[in-house]
Amino acid sequence: MTIVIYGRDNCSYCKRAVELAKQLKGHGYGDYEYIDITTAGIDKEKLSEIVGKPVETIPQVLIDGQPIGGYTELAAYVTTL
Repeated sequence: MTIVIYGRDNCSYCKRAVELAKQLKGHGYGDYEYIDITTAGIDKEKLSEIVGKPVETIPQVLIDGQPIGGYTELAAYVTTL
């Protein structure tokens, strides 16, 4: 399982999503990648293209290339493992 998190450094939910991804990695659930949208030059329109739907909030989380939503959805996903 590979997790990709699109976020910004000043976003508390982005930081929480990264912490969840770190916990999963520690339990053998694969690696994660954090992409700072500001540093990467990704605007709202580009992020919407990446995710495949209009984006209003960050973080945006993809698991194995499939968008699942944000922090809340990642936390819910973790409870199913």
